[in-house]
Amino acid sequence: MAKTNSGRFFEDYKIGDVISHAVPRTVGEGERALYHALYPARHALYSSDEFARDCGLPESPLDDLAAFHVVFGKTVPDVSLNAVANLGYAEGKWLKPVFAGDTLRSVSEVIGLKQNSNGKSGVVYVRTRGLNQLDEVVLDYVRWVMVRKNNLDAPAPETVIPDLNTVIPVEELVIPEGLDFRNYDFVQAGEPHRWGDYEIGEVIDHVDGVTIEEAEHMIATRLWQNTAKVHFDATFRPDGQRLIYGGHIISMARALSFNGLANAQMIVGLNGGAHANPCFSGLTVKAWSEVLDKAETSAPGVGAIRLRLVATSGGEPFALKGEDGKYKPEVLLDLDYWALMPM
Repeated sequence: MAKTNSGRFFEDYKIGDVISHAVPRTVGEGERALYHALYPARHALYSSDEFARDCGLPESPLDDLAAFHVVFGKTVPDVSLNAVANLGYAEGKWLKPVFAGDTLRSVSEVIGLKQNSNGKSGVVYVRTRGLNQLDEVVLDYVRWVMVRKNNLDAPAPETVIPDLNTVIPVEELVIPEGLDFRNYDFVQAGEPHRWGDYEIGEVIDHVDGVTIEEAEHMIATRLWQNTAKVHFDATFRPDGQRLIYGGHIISMARALSFNGLANAQMIVGLNGGAHANPCFSGLTVKAWSEVLDKAETSAPGVGAIRLRLVATSGGEPFALKGEDGKYKPEVLLDLDYWALMPM
């Protein structure tokens, strides 16, 4: 009897399957330090316990995207070990902050299947929940992945494509308990721009860039215990290159967005996202954002701002798609999210 795991293939998934992922992970200050070492991450709420306390939290939480990576990484051996590509995200909600000492685990449900016309692969839709040691859901999101078939003769499943919201309604965003921006320190945060200073339709060039290094993306992917073969095994792709984990680009772009959006402190909703083109080491990532919407919240001094975050490897500023409607080849990431900002 084989004791090793070659991962699931497209024909192994069934609608309604619930997968409890190994291995639970207790996070600590080390994750925060490594996250800030790998990315130029410096949002104040995630850097200072004292700043966080002034904003009504008991201490500084783990960066929202670091929590996302931990939850995501658990799912890879069961969902995307044999993936061709991670295609997109929807309905992502951060429901509780994650603090040092919390233990996270992940559970996924298969909610959609569609075999591709070539008969060699298909798209799997899963809803993943990240839970803490109290069985509280801290994160809930949907993603879809293109997965290889192992048995090409396996019959195609009935096509089921889930009906997903393109935008999370503001009233469904969960504001962390106690969050209060009335005593927000703009000097310590690094920029004076508050919620009322941003206009819908405004576009922000984040100016800075970071060249992706092979060693750093490998450390990052191992940190999140992401075991997808395309990120580690240079023989797995015909071009002999290791694909950069898409979450690495998300975090890099989010960190770059500090220059112009330093006060977009907490990510609370992921409306949608696409890894538009593959990224490899040696490319220099830059980022720009567009303000898509704004809304007030019930929390004191807290506003919600909806942002499009785009990561590129060059090309024309603020260019996203060509005349054919497809992403330009230099666009790496197109992410639509809600963040919380002082009013």
